[in-house]
Amino acid sequence: MPMPDLSLESAFTGLIAGVDEVGRGPWAGPVVAAAVILDVKRLPTGINDSKKLSAAKREALYDVILASTRSGIGMATVEEIDELNILQASLLAMRRAVELLGVMPDIALVDGNHAPKLACKVKTVIGGDALSLSIAAASIIAKVTRDRLMCELAAECPGYGWETNAGYGTKTHQDGLSKLGVTKHHRRSFAPIKALLEKELLRA
Repeated sequence: MPMPDLSLESAFTGLIAGVDEVGRGPWAGPVVAAAVILDVKRLPTGINDSKKLSAAKREALYDVILASTRSGIGMATVEEIDELNILQASLLAMRRAVELLGVMPDIALVDGNHAPKLACKVKTVIGGDALSLSIAAASIIAKVTRDRLMCELAAECPGYGWETNAGYGTKTHQDGLSKLGVTKHHRRSFAPIKALLEKELLRA
């Protein structure tokens, strides 16, 4: 399989940031985005789409990427997801990630087909985490950040399996909801959680 490279980046001049988010699908927890500006003289080796890497490889690359790039991490909370909808919350998290870079890039290469509102040019790239080294690096930072956060939330709210399912609707998560109910970390606007809350209301 071809690895992401700098072909997309080479079409532009100035500061180029790769932007990606993780956590649109889960039933619980925030959505997390990262923005990364690579230093071409200090490119970490082994960067790939975070979905194609093992957890151990992502963890190892996380520290290397943070140490050799300019990075920003942004989030949108469960409350913001429920208020705005998941797409708008994802775009908000991306904007926050870019704003936390400490410098405004000349262009942001954004994974997907929806552009966040930024103070710089934006190019959306479908499947960007498999094509662009900058986006792939951002995907790793976003994924590791969110996975670690879900492990912390799992310690706070045991029984849902968030340390392994990251908030996705697995059987463990569904069993936890049946036994323990909905927590403050669940996305109440998501259909399965909404349905559970409605059932609870009917029982009350």
